[in-house]
Amino acid sequence: MKISNQLISWYLQNKRDLPWRKTNDPYKIWISEIILQQTRIAQGTPYYYKFIENFPEIKDLALADETKVLKLWQGLGYYSRARNMHEAAKDLIQEYNGKFPTTYEEILKLKGIGDYTASAIGSISFNLPHAVVDGNVYRVLARCFNIDTPVDTTKGKRLFKELAQELIDKKQPGIYNQAIMELGALICTPARPLCNECPLQNKCLAYSQKNIDKLPVKSKKTKVRKRYFNYLVISSPSGKTVFEKRRQKDVWEQLY
Repeated sequence: MKISNQLISWYLQNKRDLPWRKTNDPYKIWISEIILQQTRIAQGTPYYYKFIENFPEIKDLALADETKVLKLWQGLGYYSRARNMHEAAKDLIQEYNGKFPTTYEEILKLKGIGDYTASAIGSISFNLPHAVVDGNVYRVLARCFNIDTPVDTTKGKRLFKELAQELIDKKQPGIYNQAIMELGALICTPARPLCNECPLQNKCLAYSQKNIDKLPVKSKKTKVRKRYFNYLVISSPSGKTVFEKRRQKDVWEQLY
């Protein structure tokens, strides 16, 4: 059986019940994908509900005050995601009459949207055969095909994208993309993968060669820089407190 068929069959029986999987509305898929960047599903799901409730349509997000958007985003971090989403919503109103573009190339032009997000929206909402490649997909492919090319190099990114594109089910690209990501999230995890429950175990070269824990390979480690901030809390006897808006291009930009 083809890898894509095995993945889809497994996914349809084991997928998690998540709200954005009950729709193919590109706006809702987009909101979920941006929220879930750098965010665990358990943490991101309440934010998804909150955003859809406050901004049920593209025009609602586009017309919203940035302060409200950032307030609703509070706690998710990486606030540039929210700002880019807000700006993209405005562009959708101005350039596309409030409708999501239906081609990968046009989706990719929107602010804050890269190859992964454009592929996810395009495949799930419009059945476009573009493979997603995220951390989960890198891990599944690196292990299944025993690839030790570093995933964070230009060569590695190109190799994994081409491989993912070869494997995608062109008739069901959205389901396939979700299936391979779900496998990486639930079974082929970074530590202690559940190999005995994996539908691809009989095809996994890293498993047969006992190489699972060495893959995927990264060439560089993320540099962590410590920063220290000092604050003065100025309050009056009447209970009022002074707030200042951070306007410089730095962390917490436009927040108080």
